[in-house]
Amino acid sequence: MKFGQPSTLPRWAQLTVLPLLNLIAALAITALVVWAIGEDPWECMKLLVGGAFGYGEGIGYTLFYTTGYIFTGLAVAAAFHAGLFNIGGEGQVYIAGLGVTLACYAFDGILPAPILIPITLIASMAFGAAWAYLPGYLQAKRGSHVVVTTIMFNYIAAALMGYLFNRVLMEKGGTNTATREFAQAAWMPSFQHMGSWFGLELPNTPLNASLFIALICCVLFWKVVWHSKWGFELRTTGTNEHAAKYAGISVSKVVIVAMCFSGALAGLAAVNEVLGSTHRMNMTFTNGIGFVGIAVALMGRNHPVGIVLSALLFGALTQGGLDLSLDKPNITREMIIFIQGLIILFCGALENLFEPFIAPLFKRKS
Repeated sequence: MKFGQPSTLPRWAQLTVLPLLNLIAALAITALVVWAIGEDPWECMKLLVGGAFGYGEGIGYTLFYTTGYIFTGLAVAAAFHAGLFNIGGEGQVYIAGLGVTLACYAFDGILPAPILIPITLIASMAFGAAWAYLPGYLQAKRGSHVVVTTIMFNYIAAALMGYLFNRVLMEKGGTNTATREFAQAAWMPSFQHMGSWFGLELPNTPLNASLFIALICCVLFWKVVWHSKWGFELRTTGTNEHAAKYAGISVSKVVIVAMCFSGALAGLAAVNEVLGSTHRMNMTFTNGIGFVGIAVALMGRNHPVGIVLSALLFGALTQGGLDLSLDKPNITREMIIFIQGLIILFCGALENLFEPFIAPLFKRKS
């Protein structure tokens, strides 16, 4: 199958069968590598799944990682529907963390949680959108490719935050490159805390109310992209820019707004990390979450349902992989990144690898 050629598979097969085959291929190669370094692939798989879903604390951490990946996956998908490849999620999450921090520094000593937390949500979205606006503007008005500019903006964000931490944000007298701890009014309610309202004893994990916000964002994303006038313009621009112009759509405006929409969604991931887990911002809080969002969106086929399932897979890989690395020293953190890289390879660059082999099966049925 040539690149750009329309798929011959039914839509449901594109969304389910192909990603499943890609995942199986990635896991099969991983199993060979695990076997080559002297470990039992089946035993490692059981440890990985058990670490992610085998006990309450593991499930809590899996869902916590899943929450962040949903936000960044939706961010990549939003840009992709406009024909843009937003690589800058990492930088947008970083700058959104700065917005959350500034909001907390300004108000966490004077405002109660019901007012303060919405302000931090708005700040994270505004800062994320603002950081994505410039690449969108340069693409729409100056022809600079958004892939190149967003990559550069990731480095600029990292350099900017390094400067701010060392000169402005670092806690006085502290030894770590982190801000002071925010007041409890700014903490996102944890599942353990919310469970206590109903008499439930849940494990102590960073899983927090951001998960509900992520699921609400999925519903809103579906509603906006597939059931609104702007969503139609977004998808038309992404499918055929020339046809969009011929239909009277302002492509430049769609590109800029799409990037801001994407940056705002990425920014919400900072809330999950900063207010839901560490309760302060540190230099490494993003931990590659923006880059994982690219894989989540690719594997989820840029649809909210697929993104939730894909984010859950990567959340399980992250949490289960950490447990696996404790039991099997040969399986390092880098090995988990290797598995994620294989999934990205098969679900991105090789996403149609198996289509020629399974297409005849669907033709015979029809």
